[in-house]
Amino acid sequence: MLIFVFSAWACAAVGRTAQEVVNEVRRQFIERPGIMDYKEKPDYARCVAIVASASLREMIKPGALAIISPIVVGFVFRILGYYTGQPLLGAKVVAALLMFATVSGILMALFLNTAGGAWDNAKKYIETGALGGKGSDAHKAAITGDTVGDPFKDTAGPSLHVLIKMLSTITLVMAPIFL
Repeated sequence: MLIFVFSAWACAAVGRTAQEVVNEVRRQFIERPGIMDYKEKPDYARCVAIVASASLREMIKPGALAIISPIVVGFVFRILGYYTGQPLLGAKVVAALLMFATVSGILMALFLNTAGGAWDNAKKYIETGALGGKGSDAHKAAITGDTVGDPFKDTAGPSLHVLIKMLSTITLVMAPIFL
């Protein structure tokens, strides 16, 4: 479940950040009506600052999940193994966590990267005039798909590779404690 919770949190973070940017753009349009007539320049730096700060803030929870999960699992099962006469239970369970998280993480990353790219390419294909072109029902559906696909291919998919590396590093560093 670790991989799927992490992916869901990453996609949700993109949605929250996008909403912050939308609110900022709306605010600028209200306060500076000349933006629409090209008489005033928008405050691009403010939008960049929102995205930069949100990218760090929003990844705290998924990052903590990646760091804390193998430690908690290892300690809990080491203690459980001590009381059940299986002294290596903590190391075995955290090794299983690492193996299954790696396998499911690689598969999930491949799925997210491929699906996100497919939705993006479908929209581009329709915009060339295929299936009714821009403004058609197919184009409207493709825009919705691309809205979902962008966080898949740009955020959740690539960040799963980082999650797998983080789990491996934490597990290897903490391994002596789980024995």
